[in-house]
Amino acid sequence: MWHLSRYEKGLMTFACLVVGNSLLAFLVAAFIMPFGIVMGGTTGIGLVLGNLFPSLDVALVVLALNMVLLLLGLVVLGKKFFLTTVTSSLMYPVALGFIERIPGIDCLTDDPVLAAIFAGCLMGIALGLVMRVGSSTGGMDVVALVLHRWTHLPLASLVYVTDFAVMGAQVFLSSSEQVLLGVLVLVLETILLDKTMLVGKAQVQLFVVSNRYEEIRRALILQAEVGVTMIKMETGFRGSEALGVLCVIHRRKVYDVTELICSIDPEAFITIAQINEVRGQGFTSEQVPLPAEEAAVSAS
Repeated sequence: MWHLSRYEKGLMTFACLVVGNSLLAFLVAAFIMPFGIVMGGTTGIGLVLGNLFPSLDVALVVLALNMVLLLLGLVVLGKKFFLTTVTSSLMYPVALGFIERIPGIDCLTDDPVLAAIFAGCLMGIALGLVMRVGSSTGGMDVVALVLHRWTHLPLASLVYVTDFAVMGAQVFLSSSEQVLLGVLVLVLETILLDKTMLVGKAQVQLFVVSNRYEEIRRALILQAEVGVTMIKMETGFRGSEALGVLCVIHRRKVYDVTELICSIDPEAFITIAQINEVRGQGFTSEQVPLPAEEAAVSAS
C-alpha cells in the first residue's frame, strides 16, 4: 500500500464510514429486528423501548440516545472525540430510519439462525470498516470511555460490561432462543471484526539461516524484488558469527520466495510467521529503488 495524500485519506475515511454505517443499519433492519435478536449498544436499548412502547420508532430512539451520549462525550472526553464520533452517531440512525422503511426488508429469510449468522458476520465487517479509519459508532462506547476516564478500569472490560448490561435487560423481554441467537451474533461479530481490521495489513515474515546468506540476499532483492534486512547472530552449536536474512512479504509470495531460497540452499533453515500489520517503506510508503550502480554490483 503506497502513501496516500491527505485528500485520499479523507475520501477513504468518509467511504468507510458511509459503507460501515449503512451496512450496520441494513443488518439491524433485515436480520435483528424481525426476529427480536438481542444485541448491545444503543440499538439494544432502542429495541427494548420499542418492545415496551410499540409506538416508538427505534431509529429515532437510537438517534436521541446517540445525541445525549455524544454530548456526554464532548463534556467528559473533549472536542477531538466529539469530532471523530459525530459522523457515525448521526449517520447510523439516519440510515436505519431509511432502510427499515424499505418494503420487504424484514422478509429476506424466515430462518432465525440464518439471520443471526448473517447479522453477526455483517456486523463484524461493518464495525471493522468504521474502526479501521479510527472512528467509532458512538453509542454505548461513549459510556465505556467515560467510565474508563473516571474509574481507570480496563476499557475492554468496560465495553463488555456495558454491552452485556444492555443485552441482559432484553432477557426479560425475549425468549431463550433469541438470547442464544444474540450470543451467536456477538461471537461472529468479534471474529469478523478482527479479520476486517487486519485485511490488507497482515503480512508474512521470513527468517532464513544459511551459510549462503549473501546469495540469498541478492536473489531476494533482485529476483523476488522484496526488501531484506541482515541480522547479526551467533550459531548455537559452534558459537560462530553469522548473518540471518529477514524479509516481510505478502502471503501470495511465500511459495515463490521459499522455492527461490531452497534452490540456492536446500538445507537453509527457514521460519515463517504471520504478522498483523506492517508500516514503512515498501508497504505504507513508496519503495526506494536500488541505485543502478549498486544493482550492478549486487548482480555480479
